[in-house]
Amino acid sequence: MIELAPGNSSTIARISGQPIAIAAVALVAVVLGIGSIALWRVYSGTAPETDRVVATRQLQARTAQASEQLVEKTKGLEATQQESIDQLQVVQDQLQTVRRLLASQQADTRKLSEQVGSLTESIDGLRQSFASAQAAEPAASPSTRKRSARGIKSAYRKRGKSQG
Repeated sequence: MIELAPGNSSTIARISGQPIAIAAVALVAVVLGIGSIALWRVYSGTAPETDRVVATRQLQARTAQASEQLVEKTKGLEATQQESIDQLQVVQDQLQTVRRLLASQQADTRKLSEQVGSLTESIDGLRQSFASAQAAEPAASPSTRKRSARGIKSAYRKRGKSQG
């Protein structure tokens, strides 16, 4: 075992014999620490708790403002989207109308094309019949043709005078 020196044991015995003095020294140290922290906060003008509260309130205000902006932007987007939908509906209706008109015009064009084709066939038939009629006529002299044409003209003139 280690024996304590008689000088050391008396110091420990003295300190342990006065617990009130130790408690008083510890209390004074704590009070001085608290006082120095309080003086430091008063003279520096900043308190971490108030800074945190202010920062929290600013953050809440920014969050609320950002939320309001998001709500406004969302409403704006909804309105724009609805306008786009309405415009698209109008364009689709116009497209349907144009398609109907185009189909009607195409039907009319087909009908007219068929009519032109049938008229062309009729004209070709008349030309052929006229050509065959001219070929079937006896080859008469040009003077008889002129006379017969003059006779027809004079007959029309006589009718016109008698009716008038």
